[in-house]
Amino acid sequence: MSDMKVHEQAADDRGYDVVVVGGGAAGLNAALVLGRSRRRVAVVDAGRPRNAPAAEMRGFLSRDGMSPADLLAVGREEAAGYGVDLIKGQVDLVERQADHIGPGFSVRLAGGAVLGARRVLVATGMRDELPALPGVRERWGKDLLHCPYCHAYEVRDRPLGVLGTHPGSVAQALLLRQWSDDVVYFPHTLALSEGERERLAARGVRVAEGVLKRLVVDGGRLRGVELVEGSVVPREAVFVFPRPVPHDGLLTGLGCAQEDDGRVATDRSGRTGVPGVWAVGNVADPRAQVVTAAGMGAAAAFAINHDLVDEEVARAVEDHRAGRLIPSAS
Repeated sequence: MSDMKVHEQAADDRGYDVVVVGGGAAGLNAALVLGRSRRRVAVVDAGRPRNAPAAEMRGFLSRDGMSPADLLAVGREEAAGYGVDLIKGQVDLVERQADHIGPGFSVRLAGGAVLGARRVLVATGMRDELPALPGVRERWGKDLLHCPYCHAYEVRDRPLGVLGTHPGSVAQALLLRQWSDDVVYFPHTLALSEGERERLAARGVRVAEGVLKRLVVDGGRLRGVELVEGSVVPREAVFVFPRPVPHDGLLTGLGCAQEDDGRVATDRSGRTGVPGVWAVGNVADPRAQVVTAAGMGAAAAFAINHDLVDEEVARAVEDHRAGRLIPSAS
């Protein structure tokens, strides 16, 4: 999971207060807060972060310009310092094992190991589904970009392009105009309305008509965008609006309700409709940046710890009424 000195625990069947599935910013920040709350926590992560192609991370106070890999390495070190177990692996299945007072879960890893958990936090992220155009995969995260707030400052005042492969790309082009005076929108196969054309023209965004053929790459750099009729529009960086595909199979498998747009429904703390299950980060909100995802993880950790305390109080009351001894806090 890391080239830093973080001990990687082997999966076992001992019970955890919380199993966190996914070791990105959201999952690790949740684990950090829960570890500081003296909870027994395991983070299971397969080591395939969404932002792996990016060299730098932006918009994160005190971490601006840090590489995503370095952020996660530091996060793992910090979480481990509070007793969090870090398990490298893939979670295949989460099953409910509730009793009369509280929820419980069996978390099955690839290879057969099973972790017991009182609560589960899913922070498995998402993947970006990119248009099937030559050059796209090659330049993704380099000079083919997606988030203006993450990347536009670094390509400011340069010739920029926006690929019209998603209905949201028009708004993307209008937004990018504040970083560069030279923005070209490629509608590709999208039919622009008169209102959209007017807004683009008023904003100073040029429209290059024609179906996209490929990104022109030479010498390890993007040089332009080629249309099927043969012309090439020189560009130094191009933005695309990918289709977000959340890694939400564990959540839907548990029966978590979904919003109309297909996202798993959660409250402000990340709590899903299934008792004991939380979802944070890009698996719940595809717009969440790294700093946002970290905050979501902290909010979920607070809620999970309070939920565990409520269960513990209920069990203590039951024991008290039954005359069973309550362990001393001393």
